[in-house]
Amino acid sequence: MQLNWSLKELYTGFNAPAFLSDLEKMESDIATLNQYANNLDSVNSMEQYFKLQEEIHKTAVKLYNFSSLTFSTDTSNQDALQTQNKLQTILSKATVARTKMTTFISKIDNISDFIAPSDYLKQFEYVIQENKQYATHLLSEAEEILAAKLSITGSSAWTTLQQKLTSTLKCSITLDGELKSLPITVIRNLANDPSPEVRKAAYEAELEAYQTIDEAVAMSLNSIKGEVLTMSALRHYSSPLQMTLETSRMTEKTLNAMMNSIKKAIPYFQSYLKSKAKLLGHENGLPFYDLFAPVGTSTKKYTYEEGCKFVIDNFAAFSDKLSKVASNAIENGWIDVEPKEGKVSGAFCASVHPLGEFRVLLNYTGNLGDVTTMAHELGHGYHAICTNDENILNTDYPMTLAETASTFCETIVNNAALNIASDEEAITILENALQDATQVICDIYSRYLFESDLFNTRNDHPLSVEELKTSMLNAQKSAYGDGLDHNYLHPYMWLIKPHYYSAGLNFYNFPYAFGLLFAKGLYAKYTENPEFFKANYDRLLAASGKMSVVDVCKIMSIDVEDEQFWDASLTIIKKDIDKFTALAGEKR
Repeated sequence: MQLNWSLKELYTGFNAPAFLSDLEKMESDIATLNQYANNLDSVNSMEQYFKLQEEIHKTAVKLYNFSSLTFSTDTSNQDALQTQNKLQTILSKATVARTKMTTFISKIDNISDFIAPSDYLKQFEYVIQENKQYATHLLSEAEEILAAKLSITGSSAWTTLQQKLTSTLKCSITLDGELKSLPITVIRNLANDPSPEVRKAAYEAELEAYQTIDEAVAMSLNSIKGEVLTMSALRHYSSPLQMTLETSRMTEKTLNAMMNSIKKAIPYFQSYLKSKAKLLGHENGLPFYDLFAPVGTSTKKYTYEEGCKFVIDNFAAFSDKLSKVASNAIENGWIDVEPKEGKVSGAFCASVHPLGEFRVLLNYTGNLGDVTTMAHELGHGYHAICTNDENILNTDYPMTLAETASTFCETIVNNAALNIASDEEAITILENALQDATQVICDIYSRYLFESDLFNTRNDHPLSVEELKTSMLNAQKSAYGDGLDHNYLHPYMWLIKPHYYSAGLNFYNFPYAFGLLFAKGLYAKYTENPEFFKANYDRLLAASGKMSVVDVCKIMSIDVEDEQFWDASLTIIKKDIDKFTALAGEKR
């Protein structure tokens, strides 16, 4: 079974004729696009512009995926790094055209009537209307060009630095009486180790290692967030959060409804943490190093083959299409599986729409959490496949909806596993699911609080390492309460999480909570009316790039601006907490 993903379907190398030809084509097409933008005066000229933009997008997705995916598994690859920088420079030249198109659209009173004669343009009506709204935040043409160019040596460069420093970081740790130097990804995966001594040693080694890079990463974070604050103010947003909500196609009413429900539910998650703490022999809450500790005697390790079968079999219980998508990804080498030096931490899925494919990065070590992570990322892949029949310009779905299919797939795997589990297995499966849910509710809430504080403070001054650590500790205390032992928190979570290090993805935290709770609500819809659900689920995923969040959710008759929906979704998780607490009480 292939453990390293195949990228040859994109290109065979950075010097391959196809790669160099596409690079040249993209640069030439962008120059032509800028010429088209100078002559925008009719629906025909607008159609000509969008058709070329479509071609540029297809080429750019292939080129950028090849370089970024290569870099993700080998951050020492200079060709990949240099190509990413080159692509950013080339793509920045399209800023002129985008600015002129947005300005042109902004001057049209009734967009719907204007594009009515063109069947081609009508498919982009939502995106075009969105551009009209964005025009209110547009800078001058010269300023837009300057901002795009400066971001390459600004926020993008700082992002690369954080990736480089964290992916190449090694930790010294004593295991089985032997001092070892291990990559940070391996150390972080030891948080799942059955041995409490190993988990604590890994936690201490991790925190110690971060001290060697914390000043440089803090500078990266301050620089990126400083740029975001500058640009959001120049674009007349009231805050980076407002900017994020608009780009996420999400209303403030939706965010407030969800956050209010989360605040009400946090005590339930704290009770789960305290129950787990007692089960592991802790009296003052759970120490951070035991957040991911396995519970129960069912600590089965899954080989990659076993993990794949577990996922595919459980996907098949939902639909043949979903299981076939997963099988196809596994069999055709679309997944990079194991942790290794130079590979970025975590997991992600990248859509390769021009090929009708996707690629998944894992750091798989064989615990049940790794299996559900696989299900999560393959869910992203399924989402990508559902958009294959859409025009590529209609596939850029917002962060909030990006987590829908992935979290739904986790729910499928966990629920199917629980249905056939013994009590001993059930506590392990429940605990694994609650680990994830607690991360998505409590940890994500702590990240939201931290990033809010980070922006507020950064408005006044760059934060020192100590200020960043204090802010993170305060956020964790607020989100986890007495569920965690305050003597053993994680002051460096801001350093390792890549979600903070993108100028274009601010507040990449609440979308995870949205995804989890929306997926729980969707699963409830599925159990209530499987036929209605299956008839509309793929349509919902396909439409996610061409509608607002509120309108996409209406496809499933869900009102995400209503607090009651979020309360009901959290109630589903509360029931799992009650089951776990009862089983844990029997074991103590």
